[in-house]
Amino acid sequence: MKKVLVEISARHMHLSEEHLAVLFGEGYKLTPKKNLSQPGQFACEEKVTVVGSRSQMAMTILGPTRKESQVEISLTDARTLGIDAKIRESGHIEDTNGCKLVGPKGEVTLDKGVIVAKRHIHLTQEDANELGVKDSEIVSVKIETPDRTTTYGDVVIRIRNDFAAAMHIDTDEGNAAGIMKTAYGEIVR
Repeated sequence: MKKVLVEISARHMHLSEEHLAVLFGEGYKLTPKKNLSQPGQFACEEKVTVVGSRSQMAMTILGPTRKESQVEISLTDARTLGIDAKIRESGHIEDTNGCKLVGPKGEVTLDKGVIVAKRHIHLTQEDANELGVKDSEIVSVKIETPDRTTTYGDVVIRIRNDFAAAMHIDTDEGNAAGIMKTAYGEIVR
């Protein structure tokens, strides 16, 4: 493996069981719409409205549920919503800002959990060995496109043997690189 698939991760949220029950009703189960590239993860039919100080927008839920609720947006989304979102790795939500979530059965006010996901690459240990990288290493990745070849720094390597090899960037980053369909990135040093 010389290059890694680059996927654009659009705005979405992960919900805890507790918040899912408040927003959709006790005992509610998420409805899978589409499987994602990472094994066991899926986009759901359900959406929840995220309310910021300036505006609100509906967002897709990704399943399965997690230990803590988290909203992942781009910096453009953060400005539009009026939320000061910090750039963090997924799951690292301490000292982040929150928002209000509105579902069909109730509302939840998060005191933390709104982030702009740090660029990252999911790899198995075998993939990482092939690419010569280690877990939590910070690398740069060059993405060649017809009109906007871009090199992104500050990309975190995340290794787990249940991952599928893919780099995740947000919509702002994908648009900046002119990614229209399938793109691949090469780790550069």
